Amino acid sequence: MFYTSKPMIQYSIKDLEQLTGIKAHTIRIWEKRYQLIEPERTSTNIRYYSDNDLKRLLNVSILNRNGLKISNIVTMNNDEINERIMDISETSHDSDNHIEQMIIAMIELDEQRFERVLSTSVIKIGFDDTVTRVLYPFFEKIGILWQIGTIYPAQEHFVSNLIRQKLIIAIDGQSGNSKPDSKSFLIFLPSNEWHELGILFYSYLVKKAGMKVIYLGQSVPFEDLQEVTQKQKVDFLFTSITTPLTAKKYSEYIHQLSASFADKVIYLSGYQTHEHKIELPANVKMAGLPNDFLAEMKSIVSEK
Repeated sequence: MFYTSKPMIQYSIKDLEQLTGIKAHTIRIWEKRYQLIEPERTSTNIRYYSDNDLKRLLNVSILNRNGLKISNIVTMNNDEINERIMDISETSHDSDNHIEQMIIAMIELDEQRFERVLSTSVIKIGFDDTVTRVLYPFFEKIGILWQIGTIYPAQEHFVSNLIRQKLIIAIDGQSGNSKPDSKSFLIFLPSNEWHELGILFYSYLVKKAGMKVIYLGQSVPFEDLQEVTQKQKVDFLFTSITTPLTAKKYSEYIHQLSASFADKVIYLSGYQTHEHKIELPANVKMAGLPNDFLAEMKSIVSEK
């Protein structure tokens, strides 16, 4: 059996801006004035940055946002930076701090750090707010990393499994929250779609609102959806599309869902909903941010 070494990850300055929230102009100034990071160049002279550059910028972003001047940060060694960041994490709550630390833990496959950051957030703001203010935006960032090709499957699986365990426990904790006449959601991913965490987040929110969930999970063939809705009472469908699709394929799938389940409201989420701005059929809606979605679910329940 032959093994190939994994290719070195390369980030553009725009990638760094998206992932750290630091403007490209500011990154260039810090790079020139403080030698904060050192980009390399491809054979065609295009500048690119490494994992280490991303991690350093994420750390700097946390410290700078919490009052440390960049001129002081650049004099600190890695141990001093990490110690200061953990102190900040444990004495105050800033969702961006936690998200950035979790990205670093994911890149380094550091389970202890990931669990520590996650547990600190749950203790400080509770599980519900951790889901909506930390975990959900964290996975939005992971979606960016996936799309630009700078995350390995092993890294995504690493954090997915850690978060999945927490969500499954939380979902189980909502058992018995619905009534016999509660409305029901069919929650699934389309064929060849495997990014499950998004629909687990929303399954938790649906159950928390007091509705039933029929959870089918990953890569569900279209005909299976039709079979389930014939056998079970379903009021709403919920799906998420993250894997890249052409605008044509995306539109075709949405319209197929709409026509086949014309009497039901269908909620959409996932990275591709931001990529493809199409006119949605009347019975198809964007799920929106978790807090907005939860408020809508509670409104539906109260209308009964």
